[in-house]
Amino acid sequence: MEKKEGPSMNRLLGAALALAGLTLAGTTLVGCGERTVSYSAQIQPIIEKRCLECHQPGEPGYEASGLEMTSYASLMQGTRFGPIIEPGEPLNSVLNQLVEGRAHPSIAMPHGRDRIPDSEIALLRRWVEQGALDN
Repeated sequence: MEKKEGPSMNRLLGAALALAGLTLAGTTLVGCGERTVSYSAQIQPIIEKRCLECHQPGEPGYEASGLEMTSYASLMQGTRFGPIIEPGEPLNSVLNQLVEGRAHPSIAMPHGRDRIPDSEIALLRRWVEQGALDN
């Protein structure tokens, strides 16, 4: 006599395989060989070098926009007009638009200074893509 698997066993097996596939797909998407960008080790030094001259209390960038970039919390708070970072959305993040040259030249950042090097722009983009974490 041949043993048959019932429909419930087939459904259970199918669900388990589907779950395993989703788990592997998620791992592949997250772990594409790219290291997680660190705010404290990689992003904060860029901000200190390229942005803090103007974007801290008492300085012109802060006075014009209300954007303070002295800490992760103040950066994520954004300007008096709204946030400048949308975690996971570099195309919609104002920070990326300004430093990548996708905004009007009159508001390109850093204002009145040389463009940020492409390697630093790419790092800022990856940080936002990865969720703009405070790490």
